Amino acid sequence: MKGRVIALDHHDGAEAAALMVDGRLEDLYIDTDLPRPGTIYRAIAERPVKGQGGMFVQTPDGTAFLRQVKGLAPGQPILVQVTGYAEPGKAIPVTAKLLFKSRYVIVTPGAPGVNVSRSIRDEQERDRLLELAHDVGGAGGHGVILRSSCEGAVDEELVDDLHQTALLAQQVLADAEARHPDVLSEGDGPHLLAWREWTQPADVDTSAGSFEVLGVLDALDALASPEVALSGGGSCWIEPTRALVAVDVNTGGDTSPAAGIKANLAMARDLPRQLRLRGLGGQIVLDLAPMAKKDRRQFESALRGALKTDGVETAMVGWTPLGHYELQRKKDRLPHG
Repeated sequence: MKGRVIALDHHDGAEAAALMVDGRLEDLYIDTDLPRPGTIYRAIAERPVKGQGGMFVQTPDGTAFLRQVKGLAPGQPILVQVTGYAEPGKAIPVTAKLLFKSRYVIVTPGAPGVNVSRSIRDEQERDRLLELAHDVGGAGGHGVILRSSCEGAVDEELVDDLHQTALLAQQVLADAEARHPDVLSEGDGPHLLAWREWTQPADVDTSAGSFEVLGVLDALDALASPEVALSGGGSCWIEPTRALVAVDVNTGGDTSPAAGIKANLAMARDLPRQLRLRGLGGQIVLDLAPMAKKDRRQFESALRGALKTDGVETAMVGWTPLGHYELQRKKDRLPHG
């Protein structure tokens, strides 16, 4: 099936959304019963963790850990936002830097100014968006980032999105002083995330059973295996452990001198998609197929290009003495598959 299709369905009783591009699963959101990233709490400070420079805070969903906190005393209320999913037995990761994200805009309390996504390079379009934001008064005194999806957007839709997001920010910030934990804003579920993040033109299928019809269920079955076939005949194995995610690259039946670099490039181009679909993050260690040191720059360039369009915050850490390559990836999804 050619083209982009967004399927809004359910999987194992949970709300789910899938993005299919030319018949291949490109992205996936499946809901859980854990606090969603983006959820905003009014939390109560409990006790500092001096060695880690943070503090445990109490939320309606349990204990959370806030890093890099200063001047916060036990018993004091503070607004925090969930940044990802907690590992089993660990506190919910949160931040005090709130972001109110929607389809076209991100409202940033405490960081004033209007900024346009750098991916919008047309100067006339940038001027149009800046003028539009200033004409409507920005985000009520808060900062605003106009996302890449604003390019070519209808004025009325963009303005309405800005108003609604700024209103939510004002409502949440006005409820900061009470002395008991509370949920002030729920994080977006899979269907809202699909509307918010998958902004390129696509057909939308909301019918029950769309996952089966479009081949999403078959793709999910394939994710149950750690082995991934690569273009060119190679393969890689993606295996999460408690400490890290190991990725082992194999050349398969290719015995040519360029077999290693070809397999490594094929893995680099598909790795962000595989990590997204499998919900894997944290420390990623790549055990690459043998290749000459002169080929490392080409490999890094391919991996950097793939990560640019990924959407999940990932740091390219670099090479180890053993010749492995390391990544650090935000844990904003739960493992599945």
